[in-house]
This record gives sequence, structure tokens and C-alpha cells, in this order.
Amino acid sequence: MDFDFSLVLIVLSAVTGLIWLVDHFLFRPARLQQAQTEQEAPAEPVLVEYSRSFFPVLFIVLLLRSFLFEPFQIPSRSMVPTLEVGDFILVNKFTYGLRLPVIGTRFVDIGEPERGEVMVFRNPEDNFTNYIKRVIGLPGDRVRYLNKELTINGEPVPQTLLQALPAVPGGPKVFEHYQETLGENSYRIIKIRQSASTLERSPTYPGDGEWVVPEGHYFVLGDNRDQSKDSRFLKGHFVPDENIVGHAFAIWMHWESFTSLPSFGRAGLIE
Repeated sequence: MDFDFSLVLIVLSAVTGLIWLVDHFLFRPARLQQAQTEQEAPAEPVLVEYSRSFFPVLFIVLLLRSFLFEPFQIPSRSMVPTLEVGDFILVNKFTYGLRLPVIGTRFVDIGEPERGEVMVFRNPEDNFTNYIKRVIGLPGDRVRYLNKELTINGEPVPQTLLQALPAVPGGPKVFEHYQETLGENSYRIIKIRQSASTLERSPTYPGDGEWVVPEGHYFVLGDNRDQSKDSRFLKGHFVPDENIVGHAFAIWMHWESFTSLPSFGRAGLIE
């Protein structure tokens, strides 16, 4: 999710549109006049012909991707079990307000991210790489993550254990699947637990801490809680509003690699 196709579309739309307009107002009248004199059909340069053909298509695609919907492919396991590597998702670009392409400045307010929603945003460390995580903390919230337990504003986030699966038969690590409920959203998360002897040697966990979300920012976590680079580990910890790309709401296809066949068995709304 690293390639900013919007920037490419903007450049191509601008170039083809400029070529088309310049030719239409400066050079086409002369060609038409010469053709009338010579009684022949005017010959349109190849570059102008291609620009005239491609500009409307590029411009429409730019509008759709910038203000309506944009597709992404999931490259990592940070959102397992909600999203698997190879899932193709659709991102709603207007749920959180209309934003200018590339720079992300919001110019029309429509809605705000809510706790429990899955959001795509540009990594605040480089302002380029697209990340996908779940919104946990809103502006003003006090978020604490301690010993793999999550609390918001002093209230524990409800979690129900669904199953515990050993990572390796007889090994010390266990994958625990929970149903977590945050606001009106309920979804599954995974935690990695270790044996008691291991915990005695390591009583704390990476990512433990407490944070107060500043205005205009959001705190995000991956559903695969122990295998996710999220607000616990990002420099600055919070996602600024101008880095928001949109609300991920649906899986439409799964295609892990070119050596495998695409499938639609995981298609559906994202919880």
C-alpha cells in the first residue's frame, strides 16, 4: 500500500488536458483553415489525438479515486483476523470528509472517524506509506495498553475469549482469539500469550503505555495486537487528521500472489 497513484493521475490528467486545450485554442484553428484552403481533412498530431482520448478517462478516474472510492491490497498480517494478506479492499473517501488529493487537506466536513472503525491513513513518520489500522482513541481520549489489556478513559474495553490455539504443538506461545466491542463496533482480535515461566522472566510487554490523544489526532491499533506497528510504536504515536485517507468498509476480492488464483470467498463488509 505504498504507491500513491493519485499523484500519477494528477500529473497525467494535467499534461493531457493541457496539451488538448493548447492545441484546441492555438493550433487547431490554423489546421482547419489550412485544410479548407487545400480542401483536405485536417491532420491531427498523434500526441494531441492521444491526449484528447485519454484526458476524460484519466480525469474521471482521478475524481472517483480522490472523492468516492479507492481500492487497496493488504500487504501484511497486522489486521489479521479481520484482513488477510492478499485481501483487496474498498476505501470510502468521503465518509471522513472530502479531501484534496495527495496533500489530504479536508475542504468539506461530512463525518469523523469513530471508535472501532477500520481506517486507512498515511504513516505520519514519512507522510507517504499507507497504513490500515482500527481507530481506538478519539481526540481527548486517555488510552492505556497494559499487559495486553486495553482501557479508554479508565473503562476496560469489553473482550470475550473465543478460542486459544497453540502456535506450535507443545510450544510456549498460544494465539488467543477475542471478540472485542468498542462503541457500536464488534470485531475479532488476536493476542499472543506465553507460558507462565516465560512471563515470570518478562513481566512487561512491548507497547505498554498510556497516551492522551491530542485534538485533531487519532490513536490506532492493529487487530493482530502483537504483530502490528501502530500508535504504540509509531513516532509521535498519533495519526493527524490530514493524514487520513478514508474508511475501509468492504473486501471485494482475495488474491495473495500471481502464482495463485483470485477468489471471492472473503468478499463482504469489514467489521
